[in-house]
Amino acid sequence: MGRYVVRRLLQMIPVFIGSTLLIFLMVNVMGDPIAGLCGDKQCDAATSAQLKKEFGLDKPVWQQYLTYMGHVFTGDFGTAFNGQKVTELMATAFPVTIRLTIVAILIEIVIGITLGVITGLKRGRPVDTSVLLLSLVVISVPTFVTGLLLQLLLGVEWGWIKPSVSTDATFGELIVPGLVLASVSLAYVTRLTRTSIAENRRSDYVRTAVAKGLPRQRVIVRHLLRNSLIPVVTFIGTDIGALMGGAIVTERIFNIHGVGYQLYQGILRQNTQTVVGFVTVLVLVFLLANLLVDLLYAVLDPRIRYA
Repeated sequence: MGRYVVRRLLQMIPVFIGSTLLIFLMVNVMGDPIAGLCGDKQCDAATSAQLKKEFGLDKPVWQQYLTYMGHVFTGDFGTAFNGQKVTELMATAFPVTIRLTIVAILIEIVIGITLGVITGLKRGRPVDTSVLLLSLVVISVPTFVTGLLLQLLLGVEWGWIKPSVSTDATFGELIVPGLVLASVSLAYVTRLTRTSIAENRRSDYVRTAVAKGLPRQRVIVRHLLRNSLIPVVTFIGTDIGALMGGAIVTERIFNIHGVGYQLYQGILRQNTQTVVGFVTVLVLVFLLANLLVDLLYAVLDPRIRYA
């Protein structure tokens, strides 16, 4: 197991470099960041040249990337155009988005897997059909529609929640935004769990456990559910990074100042340091989440061994 983890960590290095290089190149072709910094009133040539020199934009792109990566490995993600350190923005944004992601993941796991198990065991019955139709509706409706609808009904019309989240962004305030963020993934988890449960229910090891006279609950939890969760864990593991990076719409709707909000502001103002810095951390989250998922395979299925 230790050798496998070391090998995977070494494999992450070229993936990390390639991903950050691609992101850096894409961000740098968005436009002239100095023009975005000056706003509608164009900067004069002298001011533009001074700003480019100050932020290192007068150098070739490859040299900018090497300089940036050198600073990243020392913990320096650069400075935003407003003079604030990107690490300071991360220190305020990431805790909020992490709390939002935790709420969304818990909703996926608790509600999604529960509904998936129920529908998988009652395949073809009315409850199965109802949940399948409901999940299809949730997948079909865009996230911004779901978010605005819940905000209007629960926050404005009925007054059950605050329409916008406060700066503290406590777990209680993030329940509804977390539900909105997790809505599509929740539907996929439900359908994926249902399919996996229905397929494994006909497996030989399940029939053997039933023939041995084991209690139904033990057969479902210890045998059926444990083996059926492997594809679900794969989806949830990769969804962690997707939720953190894809929270732009949800955070905009509920006025949450997290990673999505900072990314939106960075793209809007063409602030390359902010965008590249935040996405670089998200790449690390993706890589570590995938590693964690692979290690969980051995926990769920004892037949899986890593050399």
